[in-house]
Parts: sequence; structure tokens; C-alpha cells
Amino acid sequence: MKNKIISSLVLLMVLIMSCNQVSFNSVDFNSYPIYSGNDLGVTYSEKGTQFKIWEPSASKVRLKLYEKGLGGDVLESFLLKKGEKGLWSILIKKDILGRYYTFQSNVNGKWHNEVPGSYAKAVGVNGMRAMIVDLSKTNPDGWDMDTKPKLKSFSDIILYELHVRDYSIHKNSGIKNKGKFIAFTEEGTKSAEGFTTGIDHIKELGVTHVHLLPSFDYRSNDETKADIPLYNWGYDPQNYNVPEGTYATDPYNGTVRIKEFKEMVQAFHKNGIRVILDVVYNHVGYPAEQSFEQIVPGYYFRHNADGSFSNASGCGNETASERPMMRKYMIESVKYWAREYHLDGFRFDLMGIHDIQTMNLLAEELHTMDSTLFIYGEGWTAGDSPLPPKKRTTKANMPNVYGIAAFSDDIRDGIKGHWNNLKTKGFVSGEPDTEESIKFGIVAATQHPQVDYQKVNYSKKYWSNGPQQTINYVSCHDNNTLWDKLAISSPKSSIEERLRMAKMANTIVMTSQGVPFLHAGVEFLRSKQNVENSFESPDSINWIDWSLKEKNKDIFVYHQSLIQLRKEHPAFKMPTTDMISTHLEFMDLEEGMVGYTISGNANGDSWNTILVVFNANMESKDIDLGDEPWTIALDIEKGYRKNGKKNSGKFKLEPLTAYVLYK
Repeated sequence: MKNKIISSLVLLMVLIMSCNQVSFNSVDFNSYPIYSGNDLGVTYSEKGTQFKIWEPSASKVRLKLYEKGLGGDVLESFLLKKGEKGLWSILIKKDILGRYYTFQSNVNGKWHNEVPGSYAKAVGVNGMRAMIVDLSKTNPDGWDMDTKPKLKSFSDIILYELHVRDYSIHKNSGIKNKGKFIAFTEEGTKSAEGFTTGIDHIKELGVTHVHLLPSFDYRSNDETKADIPLYNWGYDPQNYNVPEGTYATDPYNGTVRIKEFKEMVQAFHKNGIRVILDVVYNHVGYPAEQSFEQIVPGYYFRHNADGSFSNASGCGNETASERPMMRKYMIESVKYWAREYHLDGFRFDLMGIHDIQTMNLLAEELHTMDSTLFIYGEGWTAGDSPLPPKKRTTKANMPNVYGIAAFSDDIRDGIKGHWNNLKTKGFVSGEPDTEESIKFGIVAATQHPQVDYQKVNYSKKYWSNGPQQTINYVSCHDNNTLWDKLAISSPKSSIEERLRMAKMANTIVMTSQGVPFLHAGVEFLRSKQNVENSFESPDSINWIDWSLKEKNKDIFVYHQSLIQLRKEHPAFKMPTTDMISTHLEFMDLEEGMVGYTISGNANGDSWNTILVVFNANMESKDIDLGDEPWTIALDIEKGYRKNGKKNSGKFKLEPLTAYVLYK
């Protein structure tokens, strides 16, 4: 995440306001007691509802009940009883299902703002008050029978990142519930041109997992104004354990968003697709209004020496995952989402802000629940942090991280050029000396004897314990789309040349070891009209324009065939570093070319030997195939097919092209 949330002016204002709200005061947070129970928040029954919060610094804590999630007078107010280990609790001995509530803590004689509490699982409109719900009554029909699609290995995963609103909001989506969770429950939707859209398109494409951009309750959008266009990526958390209200058909009733999120997950599972949630535990949208800071001032955040919030997130604050109760919160939160919403994994925003110990414990807990849950994140920060570099869950430290994967910006920028210097080119657009960065990505950032790590663009040594720990990609929601980046960096290239570059880019991704990741719409050349940071741009910039599927039908079919190739040939999905270094051998080729063979029926592949070669030059090149015939399995023009032409001896590589051959 880079420059996601706040323009420079707004960021400055937030920093100033945040500093004024800080309650650090040189408190030794190590002296705070640790509560080990797993019952914080609300436990409802018809006979009575138990409220528990952790607040070791308060002298008083009170609970307020309301009829509505917004507006109206207080129905009742109660003082909580102080217990051990910083616990405050109260049991309301009557049925208060459907009531809304807030907590208030009194610290140093001052009552803080009313907040729903960090453990809220349901909220009213705009997330200002929590709601008492019976979660069993939010389950859609057949929820108990919901079955996760089979997954044999993390190497089999193909990720597809999308934004809930983007995917259905265009007038040509053919979807009724535009911009809503339940848009993904609509099957049989088509564009005006008659092409499949929505969930049917995802199924048709063939990916295994959708990665949903933040879909928890975030701060930016005013849920009371659902009738006007509201857009944000959602990287400004407000209530971590609650779905976002603008994606629900009724944001006022706290149960609706819960049920509709579940209906969405259920629909994906029914169609053979697993669901990943993008989570943002590294900072909050605005500390002065969020439960962490109002309930236990200072504790959940890191600070600079002067007491101000530190800012490794680039958003005005950063959370302190190394503190026991923040660590506990993160682990319990993801386990709740996995259990209650049947999620299949999590993508961690700015994972480098979190400490390694927390992330390892979190992965261990999740994999104890379900060994097929996939966990990955951004192995970097957006700024410096008080957390020592050796403790951060960054790319460089991935050898000390287990059960978690990280994005490879090495191959991303090696393929297309630097993310921030828009005019720079990458391998596919003719940038010299990028071959080692491509090779580094092909072996999934693992140790391989033929990679010259000193020539890799960013990492100067391998950082992945194994290929399943590496996410290979060329584009995502951040920065320009692939098509826009190619247009900006290669303005003198023809449309046909850029089409070939775009195809080659994801051919590299899809034939590399590791876990491939696609940005929604890249399969038919999605554009954001050259807007680089579209986090709050209008729908007209961010939406999926479904007419592109007809316009660029051949690009879609090509991406379909790449996915089919990868699914059918396990040689591209080797599970260990040793297997890669044993079976994959790079060819000695001239500048602007990368080629390699995978031999010995690698990973049980039906093909004995596979040859993959990329020619990023603007002119054709020849390679010698030897005397034995090779069968073409894929090229830029025709994609993947099973009975291609046989070739031997001198073989001509067309300009800007990719080939897969086998024997």
C-alpha cells in the first residue's frame, strides 16, 4: 500500500490532529496486565447478555444502550464492574437482542468518547454503535452445508484481486445489486454484448481464489448516503470484525451486512472459488475516533520519542502488534473471520509493520484451525518504524517467517518497470539488464545456482524459504494498471506491440514457480485512464468496464489458456526449493531474452521436458532446439493448445513473444 488513503494535505492534518489526541505520557505499557480469556466483547443469550472489555488504565467504564444505531436518546446506562487483569464486565439479565450499545472509559478523571469497542461484531449505520445480535440467525439457508472448494497444495492457488464495488457497478455489468456483496450471488449475468460477467466470469476465467480488497467496516464512506456514489478502497479501518455497510443492501440494520457477506462467500464456494480477505491491522483510519485509542489510550499504537504517533503506515499512525493484547486481538480477529464467515485466507496490508513473532503465532493458530488457509502480505512498510528492522515481517526477514507468503515486487517491477517512476520500462518493454530480476521471479525468490542475485533489481539474495512463500504478480490495485503502465512507459510503441507486451507479462507470472496473482480486469486490458492512485477516484475510473471483454476477447481467451496450462502441468507448481534447483535450468541467451527448461517429468508432470522462452526484443531471434522434435504448447498468438506444431533445429522467436514447448 503506497499513498492509499490520504492526500498530502489531509495526511498533514491527520498527523497534527493525531498528535493533539495522543495519550502516551511515557506510560510503561509492559506494566499493563494481560487478560487471557477468549470472551471479550459481547456474549448474547435470551436470558442475559454479558459485556466484557479490557481497560487497565480506566477508573470507570460505562455501557449505554440505544434503540437505534444512530440518533435517539440513551435507553439505559450501566457502570461496569472492575475485575482482575484489566477486565471490566456486566451481565444484563434480560433479552436485549437488537439493541445498540457503546462503551465509555474514564481515564484520569476524563470521560472519553463513546465507541462500539474493538470486539464489536455488528454495528449500526456508520459503525458508531455496536449491535447485539444472535449470529446464528444471520446464517443464510444451507450455511451449515457450505463446503470449501478442494485445495491440495498452496502451489495450486491462482489469486484474483478485486474490489467489491468495482466488479458490478458499471451499467454494462448486467448485475442487479450493483456494488453490493450479493452482486456475487447473481448467476447468469451478461453484458450488453452477451458476454458473461460477475461470478460467472471469474469461474469462466478459472482462478482458484478471489482476493477481496478491504471489506470490513471502514471509515471513509458515509453509509447514510448510499443513494449517491461513494468510493474508497477501504484501507482506513474503523471496526475490524464487521463487514462494510456500503456493500450491504441495508446499512442501518446490523444483521443485514453480516448475512449478505456470508451469502457472497457461500456463492463463491458453490462455484468452486475460495475467498481471501484483505486485512489492515497495521493502522486505523483516525485514532481519535476509533475504539483502540478511546478505550485504552496509547496502548495499541507505537509512538515516537516525543509521544506522537509513529507512522510506518504513511497514514498517521501504526499499531503495536508486539504488545500482548494487540497480538491477541489480531489473532482472535482473523480466527473469528475464518470461523464465522468461512473465509479461506488473509492478505495483510503493509505486513512489514507487524512483528515476526505475532505473524508466526497467527499463522500457527490459523493453520491449526484449517491447514488450507492461505496467508500472505506486503513484505514492506510505507515508512520507518520504532520496531527494529530485524523484527519486522519484511521480505528480507521471510526466512524467519513460517506459513506466510509475501509479494515479490522484484519480479513485478522487473517485468514492467518501477512502480513510481512511470516512464521507466521493464523486461517486456525493452529495458536492458532486467533478465536476472525475471529469473529471480521464475524461481520464486528461492535459492538457485544460476541466478546472479547482485543483478536483481531490489533483493540481493534469495528471501523465500520455498516457492509457496512467494506471490508473483505484475499489477494490483496499487499504481497504474498494466495496460496504462505500458502506454505511459512505451508511448512510441504500437498498440499491437503493447498487446504483445501485456500478454508476455502475465505469461511470465503464470509460468513462474510460486503463487501467481492477477489484478481483476487485466485479462481484458483494464484501464484506469492513467490514474495511478485511484483510492477515492469515482466509479468511472475504477469500475470494471465489461464492454472490454468483447473488445479484447482474444486477450481474455489467452489468459484463460494460461490458467489452463498452469492447472494441467504441475511442473510450473513445484513445491520445494530443492525440486526447482534440481529440475529447472536456465539457458544462456543474449540480452532481452530469458529461457529455461524444466526436465525429468518435474513434480509428476506428463511432459518429460518443458522449454519456456521469452523474447522481449523488437526483432526476431533464433535458438537451436537440437535434433529431437519439440511440440509448441503455447505462443503469444494462439495461447495454450495440446497438439501444436513440432519443431527441431533452428527455431525462430518472433519479436515480443513467449513460447512454451515440450517433449
